[in-house]
Amino acid sequence: MRTKIVAGNWKMNKNLEETEALLGELAAKLPDTSAEVIVAPTFVSLSSAVQQLSQSVIQVAAQNMHFAENGAYTGEISADMLLAIDVDTVIIGHSERRSLFGENDELLAKKVKSALDKNMKVIFCFGEELDDRKSDNHFKVVETQLKNALFDLTASAWSQIVLAYEPVWAIGTGETASPEQAQEMHAFIRKTIAEAFNAEIAGNVTILYGGSVKPNNAKEIFSKPDVDGGLIGGASLKCDDFIEIVKAI
Repeated sequence: MRTKIVAGNWKMNKNLEETEALLGELAAKLPDTSAEVIVAPTFVSLSSAVQQLSQSVIQVAAQNMHFAENGAYTGEISADMLLAIDVDTVIIGHSERRSLFGENDELLAKKVKSALDKNMKVIFCFGEELDDRKSDNHFKVVETQLKNALFDLTASAWSQIVLAYEPVWAIGTGETASPEQAQEMHAFIRKTIAEAFNAEIAGNVTILYGGSVKPNNAKEIFSKPDVDGGLIGGASLKCDDFIEIVKAI
């Protein structure tokens, strides 16, 4: 049975006071659910978030981390630093890290390995750009991103991996990805993993959809057989919207 997950990536939004207010609302309004609910505030609010949610089922994740344990990496955060404040889940490879900060497959593979070596859970993001979709190259791009970053892992490491497919072309472009397109890609991802490893790993890995999930489309997207939840951006910054998405799972 795959784990259902709704994760909110807050990106560079919400100062400490605003974070505490939103977390208080979420904790108070969270419905009973068998799904895991995760929030990823900014680095400066992580410790406070962990403390505030200590009596809640809501989990806290980091939005990024460096592959090194320590050293001359100004502005970076290591796995050990996250673990020291009881954050054991990290988002790696988000499309904005790839496009805005030049993170490539080689770097991301090192980050994944470092996180897994510290027994962290990794939410690994990947997905194609608009040009890839229009040129009918989207399956190849996704396969290559998975292969380069994850296919050197041992079979046992997959128990710590959550996948998050982001159709970058459908985020803030005016283009729309249908639930059917989400299912098509998620099924392809599962098939690709089964071929590289085995059907058991492919069947057990949680695959989230990260293409502008909102309260009005969440239920239909989550109803697809290979979609196990969502990595939520803008809608996770509004308590009622995020709660409605959690209810949809």
